[in-house]
Amino acid sequence: MNPGNRRDFIACASALGALAIVGRANAQGRTDLRIQYDWLMDNGKLGDIVALHRGFFESEGLNVTFSPGGPNAQTVAPVLAGQAASGQMGSFQVINAFGEGLPVRMFASTYQQAPLAFVSLPRAPVRKPQDLVGKTIAVTPNGRWLLGLVLAINKIDPAKVKIVTAGAELTPLIVGQADVMTAFVTNTRALDVLGPDRILLSAEAAGLAYYTGTYFTAAESFDKQKDVLARFVRAVAKGWGWAYENRAAAVNLMCDAYPNMDRKVELATVDSIMSLVFTKETKQNGWGWIEPARLKRQIELAQQSGIAFRNPVTLTGVSSQEVLLLSAAGRPKLG
Repeated sequence: MNPGNRRDFIACASALGALAIVGRANAQGRTDLRIQYDWLMDNGKLGDIVALHRGFFESEGLNVTFSPGGPNAQTVAPVLAGQAASGQMGSFQVINAFGEGLPVRMFASTYQQAPLAFVSLPRAPVRKPQDLVGKTIAVTPNGRWLLGLVLAINKIDPAKVKIVTAGAELTPLIVGQADVMTAFVTNTRALDVLGPDRILLSAEAAGLAYYTGTYFTAAESFDKQKDVLARFVRAVAKGWGWAYENRAAAVNLMCDAYPNMDRKVELATVDSIMSLVFTKETKQNGWGWIEPARLKRQIELAQQSGIAFRNPVTLTGVSSQEVLLLSAAGRPKLG
């Protein structure tokens, strides 16, 4: 979210929030649900895509539509406007939105470990957070806030780094316009261009352990929607479970549905994705789990970063485990 647009965005989204609606049954008797993603359709939605094309949503009585995002996508406004039943973004972004007064609530998460990393080359290596000092750091507009959190958590003076805005491609790093960039470890194609000497500092190693691919909805309509959302989560969880057990087939299905994806690259990436989606937490609690203690720590980190939230952020305000509990029997325990 662009800080310069926050005030106008909050006013607009708050006004739209009054229009929020619950998915309605269509002519086939299935409930229509639209999901607003914060990024393009990619391998981070592998299980969602499998659920759609294997008929898992239909089995739950749902007619699901995917709405891709992009570099500057607005994810919260469509949800509060009732144009989407759920949106998806990182848990820190949900916390940030809630703290700004937007009534959102997260209920499940795809990635247990964020795929975000700081990428550098041997000419200016960044192996630990303090190595960021004196570097030129290129980030996307939506990644600037996360970088600010990393600097705050590690007590690095922002004046000691140079921050420039860039797109998702790593060209500024390649041509020497930046010393370090943020990237996703699941973007194999982009990282391979850097060669084998690339250096990755994961967000978790930088002190920023958080969830991504996190599903949220409008808090005001949560109680009315939670049963439908539980059916959605069961279907997505089944999609991810099927993909976990049938990785090559899942990648082929995804690439058939979205021919712009490189099949060879995605086959080389799928194991990395699964290691971030399925962990010891999902082995115990099932796909999509959000651990309250871990999320509480994320809230504390956001509060300690110096951001002046307009709305106090509480664990029970910004999240709910009801959907996870309602869908518990259908969420595969893998990891």
